[in-house]
Amino acid sequence: MPENKSRPSQGRPWEDGWAPDTSRAPGTRRLWLAGGMAMATIIACVTAIAISERDSDGDSAAASTPAADSTVPGLISFATPSGTAPPSGKSGLSKEKPTPEAPHEQNASKPEPAPSKSPSGEAGSPTKAPKPPAATTTWRSVRSVNYPDRYWHMSDGRVGLDQVRGSESREDSTFKQVKGLADSSCYSFATRDGQYLRHRNFVLRAERNDGSALFTQDATFCPRGSAHSSGATMLESVNYPGYFLRHKNFVVRLERYDHSSLYLADSSFHLVDALA
Repeated sequence: MPENKSRPSQGRPWEDGWAPDTSRAPGTRRLWLAGGMAMATIIACVTAIAISERDSDGDSAAASTPAADSTVPGLISFATPSGTAPPSGKSGLSKEKPTPEAPHEQNASKPEPAPSKSPSGEAGSPTKAPKPPAATTTWRSVRSVNYPDRYWHMSDGRVGLDQVRGSESREDSTFKQVKGLADSSCYSFATRDGQYLRHRNFVLRAERNDGSALFTQDATFCPRGSAHSSGATMLESVNYPGYFLRHKNFVVRLERYDHSSLYLADSSFHLVDALA
């Protein structure tokens, strides 16, 4: 039998002639075993987590979904603005949107029904002014509050807001204030040639009195105290309560009352002594 030779001592390879196997790194088998166990553990954990999350999501989906008409807490809603600010500046210089379309021409024998009630009594609205003076006839000129150098002035049959230029301009800016044709507690205004100021298509103009009920109401305006300027007067239409005379683009016209500072300034006038 061959003689069994003992394995040379590995502690002294240079003495016994033995050399370690360098074709494989030491501990490789142990590393592979540890890596395999780690991968198996990770795969098992990931699988368990995925299964548990899928089950919990399925159970809580119905409970967490809000009803169609419910409001999700934590959300903040913002209201839509209700309107725009009133235009700034004076009406003669500012550009405003067109006013609401006026009713059809007042050529019927009966007045149209009043579109709204008078705004008197509301906050900031005009109040009743003192009764007209006892005198039956008074010559007046009408001066603007926010354009104190301009007065009502007759031009081409219509009433504008103009500056006084010469004696003829003074005469055209002077009117005879009388008791209202339709209401004696209110005012009517006549020109020197016997015409009356009336609103037609919501523009103030001078026309002959035809004796109709419509004309007398179109030519009658009731004084109201101005909320814009102390001592100023606003003139409200008899047959269109809530509509007041105001100037716009230097033309005197009838428009529905609103609470803007521009409207209040444009519709406030001083009834002063006659210019001529």
